[in-house]
Amino acid sequence: MMDLLPSWIVWALLSAGFAALTAVLAKVGVEGVSSDVATFVRTCVVVCALAVLIAVTRQWESVRSVSGRTYLFLALSGLATGASWLCYFRALKLGDAARVAPIDKLSVVLVAVFGVVFLGERLSAANWAGVALIAAGAVLVAYRG
Repeated sequence: MMDLLPSWIVWALLSAGFAALTAVLAKVGVEGVSSDVATFVRTCVVVCALAVLIAVTRQWESVRSVSGRTYLFLALSGLATGASWLCYFRALKLGDAARVAPIDKLSVVLVAVFGVVFLGERLSAANWAGVALIAAGAVLVAYRG
């Protein structure tokens, strides 16, 4: 099966699986603690895990060779990630994981739009139809009828 799928698809599917676990595990973990504290604990775990990964794979040297522009955009991305996590955990604290996660995945729709507007990417009519279906699906899953 691995020969049939490009590696980016395998990694993206793994990402989706771990993101699903994140929602379920975080919903349980956020009980009895503020969503901000829960986000802090999660962030500490991520930082420690990545530090171990970088150390084990001997990638520390690469950190020193990163350009200032790259650091700027990674720092901005980190701030956006932090804001996203804070909002996500607050939403999980207040709502059902099965309804919060699909709304969070509207980020897929926004990435498509931002990619076209800011990065000059091009999407076909079929791609736009998929984006519309993702948006509709997220709304339908989150809808309490």
